[in-house]
Amino acid sequence: MKKLIFRLLIGLIVVIVLAALALGLFLDRALKTGIETVGPKLTQTDIKLESVSLSLLSGAGKIKGLVVGNPKGFKTPSAIKVGTVSLTLAPRTLLSDKIVVKSIIVEGPEITFETDLRANNLSKIVANLQAVTGGGGAETAKAQQPAQPQEAKAGKTLEVDDFLITDGKVHVSVTALGGEATTLSLPAIHLQNLGKDANGITPAELAKRVLEEIANAATQASSGTVADIQKGALYVTKELKGGDTNVAEKVSKGLGNLFKKN
Repeated sequence: MKKLIFRLLIGLIVVIVLAALALGLFLDRALKTGIETVGPKLTQTDIKLESVSLSLLSGAGKIKGLVVGNPKGFKTPSAIKVGTVSLTLAPRTLLSDKIVVKSIIVEGPEITFETDLRANNLSKIVANLQAVTGGGGAETAKAQQPAQPQEAKAGKTLEVDDFLITDGKVHVSVTALGGEATTLSLPAIHLQNLGKDANGITPAELAKRVLEEIANAATQASSGTVADIQKGALYVTKELKGGDTNVAEKVSKGLGNLFKKN
């Protein structure tokens, strides 16, 4: 009798372990598919992931090979590239209406700030997210996608206690210079207590908040370089009106040297 009970217990443990592994694999695939399917609807860009892993026991997870493409009209291959995102959540909240994420750490992201000196790719992505979440400044896009704000509010919400982005780089690409780019350091971004209230924060609202911070930090980091380029462009315009046909070549060389110095 004892042997029978022992075997039943062993069999039950094996079944539970196999079920947990199967659920984990299913959850990983579901998360990856969800991000790659829903993400592009929110950002209006391509989003690709290499893999997603999440432990149901510890709540620890990793997202590898995240690539966020650019909106239409921009030429650089991507807006954001991240090798690894580490996260920790409270496993018991996976079945609740609000999932509690204890921490998200993004290390070494590569941000491309593409501009034609009038608009830039990051601001466009933020505008697309604002249209979905009901933010201001994107009424046209909002009118084109009337069903998405309701979709963004449906389903589970999030609470993110700590969100950290460190050791990032900004590649400043100016289309007026044929896409020539320079690389700058991205200041650390640290957000806390997002969605702490009872309602939480939707994934779209979280993405918008984080991308707004990235766009602001990238803009500030690249503002000096872009300002110098704009001054050069204004100088070219004035001098060409004065009849100096060699000015464009001189300023172009000067801006090229500026990028090399950075």
